[in-house]
Amino acid sequence: MLDLGQAFAVRLMQHLVVPTFVLNAQGKVLIWNKACERLTGVKAKEVLGTDQHWQAFYDRPRACLADTVVQGRTDQLGELYETHALPVDRNLGLSAENWCVMPRASKRLYLAIDAGPIYSEDGELVAVVETLRDMTEQKLAQIALQSLVNKDGLTGLANRRSFDASIEADCLQAQREQSHLSLLLVDVDHFKAYNDTYGHQAGDDCLKTVAKALGGQVFRPSDLAARYGGEEFAVLLPGVGLEGALGVAERIRAAVAGLAIAHSGNPREGIVTLSVGVAALRPTPQIGPAALISAADRALYAAKAAGRNRVAHANPSHPDDEPTLVAPGT
Repeated sequence: MLDLGQAFAVRLMQHLVVPTFVLNAQGKVLIWNKACERLTGVKAKEVLGTDQHWQAFYDRPRACLADTVVQGRTDQLGELYETHALPVDRNLGLSAENWCVMPRASKRLYLAIDAGPIYSEDGELVAVVETLRDMTEQKLAQIALQSLVNKDGLTGLANRRSFDASIEADCLQAQREQSHLSLLLVDVDHFKAYNDTYGHQAGDDCLKTVAKALGGQVFRPSDLAARYGGEEFAVLLPGVGLEGALGVAERIRAAVAGLAIAHSGNPREGIVTLSVGVAALRPTPQIGPAALISAADRALYAAKAAGRNRVAHANPSHPDDEPTLVAPGT
């Protein structure tokens, strides 16, 4: 039976405005306060005395932060939570953040979670208190801001900063997995002449249209389409070898040519066209992003020198070899 002090503490916790629940040393729910009911849509009577509290947050069985304290399984935190912090003292508990699917509340929330242990005088674990804060709005704002930081303001594609970070990361991953990484450098043919003829506003509209067509040919979530600078674009294709990359390059070239955007400053075609340089490699510690970019750039130069509106490829491992031209439509 609870003494007056304990009863008051329980009553106080029940009415805290912070969503809170308490597990005993066996991982069973002792307290599930009213704020926790409001947050999760799960009533206290449904979980008290059980270890089924996970159902309030997830759609399949998994440990909550308080469970990792009860079980002494802090080694699981990296698998369970998007971010987490380990305590310097076991008495201080754990902090973490995570997306929770909240099945009963029918909404996905990003929660900041703290789990603090309570020990008896002889050092035995008595209970663990878990408190929750809804950080969804802040997280969504952070994601939106990060998206703006990584996007090109004109075209909506990834920007150069995002490309530079991605090619480094993709090279390291390809090196670990001993897989291919391909790069396409794409240039709008005679774009200065387009601006001079139609004006800079029309030039901006042209770049937006080209970017949309280019992005429409890049299908996988792992791929990256970026504005590389000015009228130049880049496409990163992790896990794709030369043959696959040439196929994507030709699709992009044909998609923009198929738009038939009038361009009187392009004397050969009379429409907006693209030149594409392609390079592919299996990265090594010696041959990485710089070699890949250099090869794609050499290939792009060769495509333009050969008359534009075509694809060429170069070998990053053999920088002295001449790039190879690919006939349009092949």
